[in-house]
Parts: sequence; structure tokens; C-alpha cells
Amino acid sequence: MNIAKKTYGFALVEKKKVAEINSMVRLFRHDSGAELLHIENDDDNKVFAITFRTPPENSKGIPHILEHSVLCGSRKYPIKEPFVELLKGSFKTFLNAMTFADKTMYPVASTNEKDFVNLMDVYLDAVFYPNIYEQPEILMQEGWHHELNKKEDEISIKGVVYNEMQGAFSSPEQILFRNIQHSLFPDHVYGFESGGDPDDILNLSYEEFIDFHKRYYHPSNSRIFVYGDGPVEDRLKFFHKEYLEEFAESEIDSDIPLVKPWDKPDEIEKYYPISADEDEKEKTYLSMNFVTGESNNLELSMAMGMLDYILMESPAAPLKKALLESRLGKDVFGSYNNHLRQPFFSIIVKNSESERKTEFSELLYSTLEKIMKNGIDKKLIEAAINIIEFHLREADFGSYPKGLVYCMEVMNSWNYNGNPIQALEYETSLKKIKSALTTNYFEKLIDKYLMNNAHRNLLVLSPEKNLAEKKAEMIRRKMASLKHGLSENDVEKMISDTESLKRKQSTPDSPEDLAKIPSLSLDEIQREAEILPMEEKTESGLTVLSHDIFTSGISYVNLYFDTTVIPKEKIQYLPILARLMGEISTEKYHYSNLSNEINIHTGGIGFANSNYVEDSDDSTYYPKMVVKGKALSKKLPKVFELMKEIINHTKFDDKNRIREVIQESKSRMEMSISEAGHSVASSRLFSYFSQAGKYNEITTGLSYYKFISDLERNFDERYPVLVKILKEITAQIFNKNNLLVSVTQFKDDYSAFADSFSTFLEGLRSASMVKHDYQFELSTKNEGLLTPANVQYVAKGFNFKHLGHKYTGSMAVFSGIARLDYMWNRIRVQGGAYGAFAVFGRSGNVYLGTYRDPNLRESLDAFDQMADYYRQFDPEEKEMSKYIIGTISQLDSPLTPSMKGSIAASRYISHISQEDIQKNRDEVLNTSSGQIRDIAEILDAMMHKDRYCVLGNENRIKEESELFGELVKVFE
Repeated sequence: MNIAKKTYGFALVEKKKVAEINSMVRLFRHDSGAELLHIENDDDNKVFAITFRTPPENSKGIPHILEHSVLCGSRKYPIKEPFVELLKGSFKTFLNAMTFADKTMYPVASTNEKDFVNLMDVYLDAVFYPNIYEQPEILMQEGWHHELNKKEDEISIKGVVYNEMQGAFSSPEQILFRNIQHSLFPDHVYGFESGGDPDDILNLSYEEFIDFHKRYYHPSNSRIFVYGDGPVEDRLKFFHKEYLEEFAESEIDSDIPLVKPWDKPDEIEKYYPISADEDEKEKTYLSMNFVTGESNNLELSMAMGMLDYILMESPAAPLKKALLESRLGKDVFGSYNNHLRQPFFSIIVKNSESERKTEFSELLYSTLEKIMKNGIDKKLIEAAINIIEFHLREADFGSYPKGLVYCMEVMNSWNYNGNPIQALEYETSLKKIKSALTTNYFEKLIDKYLMNNAHRNLLVLSPEKNLAEKKAEMIRRKMASLKHGLSENDVEKMISDTESLKRKQSTPDSPEDLAKIPSLSLDEIQREAEILPMEEKTESGLTVLSHDIFTSGISYVNLYFDTTVIPKEKIQYLPILARLMGEISTEKYHYSNLSNEINIHTGGIGFANSNYVEDSDDSTYYPKMVVKGKALSKKLPKVFELMKEIINHTKFDDKNRIREVIQESKSRMEMSISEAGHSVASSRLFSYFSQAGKYNEITTGLSYYKFISDLERNFDERYPVLVKILKEITAQIFNKNNLLVSVTQFKDDYSAFADSFSTFLEGLRSASMVKHDYQFELSTKNEGLLTPANVQYVAKGFNFKHLGHKYTGSMAVFSGIARLDYMWNRIRVQGGAYGAFAVFGRSGNVYLGTYRDPNLRESLDAFDQMADYYRQFDPEEKEMSKYIIGTISQLDSPLTPSMKGSIAASRYISHISQEDIQKNRDEVLNTSSGQIRDIAEILDAMMHKDRYCVLGNENRIKEESELFGELVKVFE
């Protein structure tokens, strides 16, 4: 389409065909000062985002609290939670908002044009005309407020963001990375916590909050991003007529200044909390951190990402190898953050001691000197380049819409007045970087940005016992002092304000206001479920699931080996085996060379211990060792050659290397537990009443963490037995009589697969096998899992099939209703937790859960009372339709080619037919309020089984110790 020089107030600044993403890209500037990047292509998963530069001036969390608050009602949509109404009834494929260190982004995505326009309209009205000006209680709810219910009660602090950040400040890694950023940029916007430090959030006033919105939420400070199919002119007209023409251009001082380079390095020590009886030994983090250039330099950003892999991530990484061999710590990793104007690069050692910081620094620099002197292995460089190149060309971002990923990429330049189009054109930068194969390109980067860079610091993060308790006690004293200083009238006012906020939170929106939120009708929803391509074939007597999908010339191969050939007492060694395969040496390759071969010739080869549950019965499940490989179809012979080498010829004789991999695996589990406590709690819960849940918990949950921790602690003693078992289970699992295969590719490439696969099978063992029927003893423990975290993760549930009920699609609708209605209001809005959810699994397992929750007993009570609430459920037809549409949108989330193949294969293994998928979809579409009330009865019966698990703050759980059958320390 030809765009006139000015269309609806938009002047075309630049227009360019960008071959890298096969799109026509246009950059516009509007009379209001807004800039718009429009990426036009045939992708129906359309993406919109509006982003504002929001530089913080303190750590009170204003950008983050505003991000929440503007979505709590606006001029055109004056209800309490338009965001929730969109979650209920939109056909969105993405709907969220994000606070970065210097910008706030509001992205949405949908495959439905009408819905897409609706989403844009609600978001634009929210950011430009929020209800925060008329309703101060929005700040109280989303930010913070004092809560006092009765005169004799203690004053408490509530607020969604306040509790979210309490959780964020409980994770050692989050504390580490926040301190790295703040310490590298003192007296700068990056020196403040844009998300909010809980201690500082309490000092935020309503006036500051409103002033921040007035200053920065203006079109002149905005960058609007649109991606996908749909007419350009229609988009311009919509933005202009509905919003932008109401604004005149304004001068807004929001530029992010460059930090002046330091003259000399710095050194700093910070602390993170551990429990009173937790061992402080080997719990310190040592990090060397460097400010490296500017993010609008695409070549440098790409190259530094590769350098991270070359030095710290690859098994062949020389710096990682030196740090591990020194036994400075038990895990080492690198990090490159380029979402700031001035990115930073970090080299981190975990499980160390603060007194070893000098040794760390000296070893780091002596190793870098050797690398520069001897040069980097060209194979390692080639592997690093190929990883990035494969990823860029594959453009498989999982469940994230492509447009959203491109939006984040362009903002790395655009937010700092750079050209956003150039941020998409990676070929030129890639070509320059490839010169590293014949020059000392990366050695020069090391010299400039690491060796001779004074803008760096050595940051030590050490454990401190009772730090969390000290902070909690300080807040208790502060609240007691506050209450003591209040007059009787002040106390009454605080009680009245608390009641008033709760009353407003619990008062339903009027039907008239709710009707203003645009929504689709059920008539606009496709009734037929998508059929994922799958043809069952036979190759050399084995079943092959072939998925004919256009994949841009890439083949995705999954090998599923049945692991029930392993006796029950050895199943905890399966995840260890999966972690080691491809990470230790084989007969042909040293582990460093093996890694290079994989990454030069393929898009990756990986091993995973997975479990697939029978659709009709959670006591029947199919554990598999899944070997995944992907590559250009012409490279399939190499994929199978490398798979065969790993499967048949892995050597378990490198004791130190196996120790390193196990230490790293334990370390990464600790990170996961700190970040995703809800997953640990729910996994433990399912182990109380589900055979499949017990297997999963033993192989992926807290039980496995305890197992691998014990193994790591007593490694020298247990090594001989470990090697013996690993060799035994390797021989038992990797057997052609034990194999199911799935391949996802364009049908023309199948013959290439069949030839390579046939050759692969010739070298695979073939033997008779004995399969084991695992039966676990199940018991209700109702555990409290003790950590230093400032928040809780509460989980309660049961299995409805054990009570004689069958899964129906209506249960998926109930999950959405519960999450976005009762649980959102009771647990998030009123209780202050960051998240709450209801999960109804096809296998019958159900759990209600909370995330970063300040409460414990109150949340369990809320779960118990939910059934009563839904016994009265009787919504208007339109409201019911919204819930159904929201459920369908989750069922219809766009899938990448590799995801389609994997999901089709998992359905095959679990005996879920297309008829089952269609039946469940029909049940979703035909869900009635009566069926929701019936499910409430099922839920009530499950809640009366009283099975629950809570992971969270040690003192808080001990205060409620009578609730628990057992108390378990998570970390030793």
C-alpha cells in the first residue's frame, strides 16, 4: 500500500523491506509526538504494544505500581479490572504489561482482528485516561496500604506490588542481579529499583504517583509497535481518531543519559537472607561485572551474547572450565543484560566464600590473559555463531508471539532514540562477526570490554542468618510504633479506610459498565478443534509418528525410550543420566569437542526425563527418556550420528566432570525452587494422592533435590556406585525394542529422515526387556516446606477421578472462572498475593494455588470457601460466554511447528484421540452455569479431603505449625 506523506497525522519517516523477518516495515511520526513502527506480513498472530520511557528517581516502585494501576479502570471502561475482563473473554494470545529498568511496556496479541482492535482500545484508554486520578484506592490496592481490621489487631501492610517484590527480594539470584545493576550505575536511573524495594514502597505518596503519570504517560513519550496482518491505513486511522488527535506534541524530559565511564574499578559486598539454622558455608556468590558499550549497537550486542556462550556457557568454555577446576565454587555462569542503554556482562561463581574473592579475581584475569595469548578455539567460535544464526532463522519463540519478541528487540535501540528498523536487520552484523573465524575478533572484545575496562566491579553477595527475620521484626516494630502514636480517631479512621477499601473491592461492577468492555460472541468462535498433523508409519519395524508441517527446512526429531525397564529403586538416577548425556565425553569426542560438533552442525541435541499420564487414569503413566534433535534436513545424518555416539559410547570415567555437572544441576534446582515455589508445593501435594504425581515428585520435585544434594555432598563415597548404576540404566534404556519416534518436517524431507534413521538403528542395541509396574506408597503429609522467603506458596487439592468423576471440558472453564473471579478478588485483590490459580488436569489431579502470597491460613480458608461461592453461580449469558471464549483462546494458543509435533506425539502416548480433543472442546463451548455449580460440588468434596502443602517463610509456617503434619527444611 502506498502511504501518503501524511496520513491521519502520521508522517512516514522510513519504509523498508526487511528480509530477515520477511516483512515490510514502516516507521511513522505523529503530530502528537508519538512514534509508530508498523511491521506488515501475513502472520495472523497480531501484536500491539505501547511503551513509555519511565526513568525512576527512587526505589519506591512508581513505574511498576503504575503498570498495575492504569489497568484498573479508565475513562471509557470505568470498571475495577478491565484487564481481568479481557483475560476472561478475549481471544488473546498474549495479554500483560511489563516494567523494565527504564521503560514500561503494554503488549497484547490476538489472531482475531476484531478482538485485536478491542484489546488495543482498552489498553490505550488505560494508559492515557486511567481512573487513578479519581480513585486513590487503586494505589492502595496495587501499591501499598496499612490494614487494620479491629482496634486490638496489629497494623499490617498489604498491596499487590508490595508482596510481589517481597517475593522477588527473597530469591538470592534476583537479589544478586538487582545489586549488580544498581552498583554499576550509582546516581543514575539504573541505580534505583524500578520494580520497587519493599522498604521504599512504603514511602510512596499518592501525589508522587500521580505526578509520575502526568509527566511520562503522553504520546510524545511513547513508542507504538504493531506487527502482523491487517491494513496499515486502518491502524493509522484508529490510533489517530480514537486517541492521538486529542494530544498536542509536548517536550518531555525522559532521555536516559549515558553513565560516565569509571576511572577505576569498585568492590562491594551485599547480603541475602538464609534461615537461622542453615549452614553459611559455601553459600556466597562472587561476581565480576562489566558495563559494555551501548545496546543500540546490534553487532556488539550479538557478539557479547556469543562471548557469554564462548567464555561461560558452553561445556568447552575455557573461563568456565578454569573456574570450576579451581573449586572456587560449585556452579559458574555468565549473564549478558542488553535491555538497558548500557548493557552489562557478568561472570558469576556460586557456592563460594567471600574470602576467596581475590583468588577469583586473579584467576579470572590470568585465564583471560591466556585466552587472549593462545586464541579461542575456532570450533568453539563457529559453534557460538551457529547457535545464534540457527535461532534467528528458526524464529521459534515457543508460546511467545514472534511480534512480541521483535518488539523487545527493537526497543533496545528505539528507546534510546536509535533506529528500530536497523535492530531487525541482523545479517550485516552476523556477517561481520563471522570474520572471527579467521581473525582475533573475540579476543579484541575481551581486551576492550573485560581486560581493560575500568567500569567494572567485584560484587560479593554473602548469606546472613535471620536477615529476613530482622527485617520482619523491624516492620513489626515500625507498625507498633505507628499504632502507638495514633489517636483514637486516627485508629478509627484506619479501620474505616480498611473497611471502605474492602467494601469497594467486593462491590460488583454495574452491568452497564461491564457491558462497555468490548467482547466477541460465541458465534465468532471456531467450533472445530485444530487437527495436528500426524501419520503413523513403520520404519525397520518401529513406529514413527510423522508430522507433515512446513518448518522452513528444519527437521525436529524426538526419540522416546520407555524407562519402565528401570527398577523403581533406580529411577532417581534417570534425571542425572539425562543431565549428563551430551555433557560428558564419549569414545570419539572429549566433552568440549562434542559440544562444538553438536552446535556447529545442528540446532541442538538434548536429553530429558519426561512422564506422560494416561488420559483416563493417573495411576497409569508412561515415563520416557526423550532424546531431541533439530537441524536443517540436510544435516539429519549428522544429528543421528551424534545421537548414536552419545547413546552408545558415553564414558562415565571422568569423575571431576561428572561432579561438576551434578553440582551445576543442584545449583539450578535451587534457583528454580526460589523462583517457582508454587511448582514445588503443587508437586509435593500431588505426591500425597497420585501415583503419577509421586513419580514426578521423586524425579523432579523436592525429593529429587534432596537426593541430588545428598549425592553431591557425599560424591566421593558414592561415585563408584553412581557410575555402575549409570552404565546399567544406559544399557537398559537405549534399546531399539524400547523406542517410539516422532519427526516433524515438511513431507518432502521424510525420505532423508528415513535413510538416516535406518543407519542409526543399525548401531542401536536390541535386547529383550523386563518392564516394571511402579507402585508407590502414598500418604497424606500436609507439609510445611521451610525457606527464608518473605512470602508463601500455598497449594491444596485432590483427584476427582478417585471420587468417581470424569474429566470434562467444563472443568477448564471452571478453572478460568475461579482464577479470574473468586481467586483474583479474594486472594489477589483483598489478600494481596501476586497470583492465584486453579488447575484441573485431565488425569483428575486438581490444585488451587497461590504465588508470592503474604498469607497462609487465610488462603487455605479461601480455598475451602470457594465451593460455597460457586454454588450460587448464575451469570448473565454474556458473562458466561466471555468465560467460554477465554477458555477457547487458551486451547487455541498458536503453536510453532516443533510444538505441534511434540504435542501430537504426547497425545499419542497418553492415548488422547482427536475425538477426545473435539469432545472436550464441545463441552467447553456448551458449558452452562449449572455445570459450573455441579463442579463446585466436586471441588467441595476434594477440599474436604484436606490435602495441602505450603512452601514459604519458616517463621510464618512455624506460627501455624498445628496445620501441618510435618515441617521440612528445604535448604540445608
